[in-house]
Amino acid sequence: MEQVKLIKEHITLGQLLQEAGVIDTGGMAKWFLSEYEVYVNGELEDRRGKKLYNQDKVMIPGVGEFVVTS
Repeated sequence: MEQVKLIKEHITLGQLLQEAGVIDTGGMAKWFLSEYEVYVNGELEDRRGKKLYNQDKVMIPGVGEFVVTS
């Protein structure tokens, strides 16, 4: 499981995808979330603006698993 470090209180799902190297630009987030299943803490999520906090887990089948750390 790859760790993505928080700089502020939270990070959005779109920012996490970019920080983790899953997408190249923030503009790709909407497309990526429409094409791939993305789970946040076990629940399917398709909002790029979803706020993620310390210890939230993101799982993308076939891509990887990520955890937000402070």
